[in-house]
Amino acid sequence: MAEEGVLEEAEFYNIGPLIRIIKDRMEEKDYTVTQVPPKHVYRVLQCQEEELTQMVSTMSDGWRFEQLVNIGSSYNYGSEDQAEFLCVVSKELHSSPHGPGCEASPKAKLLQARDTRM
Repeated sequence: MAEEGVLEEAEFYNIGPLIRIIKDRMEEKDYTVTQVPPKHVYRVLQCQEEELTQMVSTMSDGWRFEQLVNIGSSYNYGSEDQAEFLCVVSKELHSSPHGPGCEASPKAKLLQARDTRM
């Protein structure tokens, strides 16, 4: 709301640099509000009880533990029987800067436009 008032005054007094700054800030603010939440990739890994600790502790960077589901028997009939688990992990999907359907932010477009003028 305050930015709109400053923009109105800057336009009234014809202060070009201030008009551009305020418009940039308003576009950036609008972009961050309407930005789509990040997408995630999910994987389901099957493991034995003895493998569980090692698997979780050696997960690659960016992968996050989500859920553990026990799919094995709840009864142990011998020392060789182990519970089986499904481990659900996720990673935030980052699209390539030049990938299909990827569009630069308004701020990036503005900086690119300024860069081509120089």
